[in-house]
Amino acid sequence: MSGKKFVLTENKKEYIGKILFQIRALRSFGDVKKGELGGWLEKEANLSHKGDAWVSDNARVYGDACVSDNACVSDNACVSDNACVSGDAWVSDNACVSDNACVSDNACVSGDACVYGDACVSGDAWVCCRFSFKTTKQVKAWLKHEKEFEQKLGLSEKAVD
Repeated sequence: MSGKKFVLTENKKEYIGKILFQIRALRSFGDVKKGELGGWLEKEANLSHKGDAWVSDNARVYGDACVSDNACVSDNACVSDNACVSGDAWVSDNACVSDNACVSDNACVSGDACVYGDACVSGDAWVCCRFSFKTTKQVKAWLKHEKEFEQKLGLSEKAVD
């Protein structure tokens, strides 16, 4: 189905000097029902009308950040600046994605984690708790050490790259 899938409502709030508008679904798609209220955007361009992408709960997307494809931003998560969340990615809890960072594919950023700078989290990666990554190199190093740790505990049969 094509066309607009949401509108910015008159419900608004100020967040760090920006005016954010709550969204409402114009049609049902994915797990979203027509008429359902969603999260908060600074402008319509922050969320794609294509795919099943959605911003829910108290989540905020602002600046030139974009949520697209089937990605979801929920809970109290924040996506800002030029950050991009795409594919089937999920950003939730109190997580923050900012600057030029990207979260894509089936990746998940949750808890109090922050992904910022030029970092990219992709594939099936999960970043959670209070981890903070500024570059993709930091993300890859962390993932490598996580795999080694899992092997030592006997939790993983996969070889380390």
